[in-house]
Amino acid sequence: MSPLERFSKWVQLKIYQFEVTYSVYMLTPTEKFFVYSLLFLLTSLTSIAIFLYLPHHVAFLINRAWFYAHGDSQFDAAQSLLQGVVVAEKAGTTAAVQVTTTVESLADAAATVVREL
Repeated sequence: MSPLERFSKWVQLKIYQFEVTYSVYMLTPTEKFFVYSLLFLLTSLTSIAIFLYLPHHVAFLINRAWFYAHGDSQFDAAQSLLQGVVVAEKAGTTAAVQVTTTVESLADAAATVVREL
């Protein structure tokens, strides 16, 4: 018996086991069509949900767990960096003005990220 024939027999056996276990063998062909259509619909929708939405959901859960474990340390670091640049600006350095605007935008971005989490 070739591997293809063995696989075919195995699939037929699994179909038979499914029909006997869930009493599909007693239904008319039209009823079987509806049962198998419903099964296909539920299986396809579940697989689409797993492949499309599960990775995003897992990433969201990981980010949320990171936030709960470590707090909003990114936002605190940006604020302390901004305070350091403000002190340097008071000292009279001209480059501090450019750095201040950059750090302010970074602090705003960090605050936005923290709010979105």
